[in-house]
Amino acid sequence: MFGEYGLYADGKFVGMVCDDALFLKPTAPGQALAPDAALAPPYPGARPHLRLEADHWDDADFLAALIRATATALPRPKPKATSRRKP
Repeated sequence: MFGEYGLYADGKFVGMVCDDALFLKPTAPGQALAPDAALAPPYPGARPHLRLEADHWDDADFLAALIRATATALPRPKPKATSRRKP
């Protein structure tokens, strides 16, 4: 696992903050809103994510739109199976 901060929107895991950088799951709408964002893994062995450095975090409207677009493009998480233990 990654070990810093996870970011959820609308019940979906959309990204994480690692080493003072925001990493969002790459989606077509997210990449369209942030075409200059580099693709990089947030930690060794991870898939590439959109990397936004901390100096890009000041524009709250941009970040909200980017996170909203990313969450909308991601599928709903699968419901977790509930186990019933017999008494």
